[in-house]
This record gives sequence, structure tokens and C-alpha cells, in this order.
Amino acid sequence: MTDIDFRLVPAPEMEVSDLTPPDAFTTGDKTELNHTVFATKDESILSGVWECAPCREVIESYPVHEMMTLISGSLTLTHKDGRAEVFTAGDTFFIAKSSYCIWEITQTLRKYYMITA
Repeated sequence: MTDIDFRLVPAPEMEVSDLTPPDAFTTGDKTELNHTVFATKDESILSGVWECAPCREVIESYPVHEMMTLISGSLTLTHKDGRAEVFTAGDTFFIAKSSYCIWEITQTLRKYYMITA
């Protein structure tokens, strides 16, 4: 990690991550990887690259504010009102802290992220 300006690259060296509950994965592939490029000392701001195999989670209250850009894969976000949005490579979007959503990765996803707690 660095605390100076940095360049996000789409395929950095990744480390195993465990943010996704094991029972959320929807296929036999349970791969989840992360590469944090920037973090404040208190980790209230994070930026990096994250990858995850297909999974589905009902998130009652999204834990952070997060802006992300998909590098590859596909994600369907379903809002509390039932409206579903599909995001694919090149799409950039934001999820506000405390938002309800159903997060469903339908094709292994890789994204750039910027998180604030």
C-alpha cells in the first residue's frame, strides 16, 4: 500500500480475501481476491482492485459508501423496490452507506473500488 498518488492497474498481484460469506457463492468456485492500493491509517478510506466468483447476498445495510468501476464480469443489483440493474465491464456506479440491495455476481467480477466508511 502507499499513501501517495498511485495508479490503479487492472491485474495487480492479488491476495486471498474473505469478505464474502462461504454460503453466498453460487458455484463451486469460491475465489475472492483483493489488492489494496491505498488505505488511510484508520482504514476509513480504501482503494484497490477486488475480484470475486459468482455469489448472491442480500445486504440489508451496505456497510460503506463505495464507488466502483467494473473491469470484467457482471453484477446485478436489485433495489428494495425490486428494480434490478445490470452492470458490466466499463460501468461505474455508487452505492451509499446503509442502502439495501441484493448483490448478485453472475460472472466472475473484477472491479476498481474507492470506499469511505
